[in-house]
This record gives sequence, C-alpha cells and structure tokens, in this order.
Amino acid sequence: MEACALVRTEHLNHYGRLFGGQMLRWVDEFAWVAATRQFPGRNFVTRALQQVEFRHQVGNGEILTFEIELESQGVSSVAYAVRVSAQSPATAKQRQVFTTTVVMVAVDTNGNKTQI
Repeated sequence: MEACALVRTEHLNHYGRLFGGQMLRWVDEFAWVAATRQFPGRNFVTRALQQVEFRHQVGNGEILTFEIELESQGVSSVAYAVRVSAQSPATAKQRQVFTTTVVMVAVDTNGNKTQI
C-alpha cells in the first residue's frame, strides 16, 4: 500500500522540523489501514514498532510517501515493513527518511487476541 502526507506547520517541533511523534502517528495509522484492508472484518491493534530509524530531517512543505508492505503473517499477527521517503516541492528528488516494521495483532470485541 502507498499513502502520502503533506508536512505542515502544525507537524513541526521547536526546531522547525517534523516532530518524530507525528511521523510515528502516520506510520501507525497507515499500517493499521493496510492490515484492515488486507484482512477485512478483523480488528487490529499495534503490538510493536521494531528498529525505528529516523534517517534525515524533514521540513515544512515536504511531501512524504509511505510504502507499507506485508513482511510476515502469523496466526494472530501481521508485520508490515514501512519505508518513508520525502520530497521537497521544489524538486522531484526523493530521499528515504524513515524505516521501521510495525506488528499488528488481531483482537476480538473484548480486546483479546484472535486468529486472523
């Protein structure tokens, strides 16, 4: 799955760069969307983000592209590799700025782990 986001002023930290927490929010949300679309009728929650790596700073007005790809599937969980690249509006050049793996677990209506 691919998704995009525009970095705006409200996403910046006190140094004028993308706040890491905002990046993590988008990553978590887009991984959930990928799992929910891939396994309709299942409810998912985030279990873990593994090897979170912020590689480069991201500034205001940059366009982020999130590539979310199924990495593995278990009985009740799925893992998605997430790669994020940034593009300045002034240039077509993209650079990879963030990577992680998100593990999602299927849960029932009571919040208990269930099979996918």
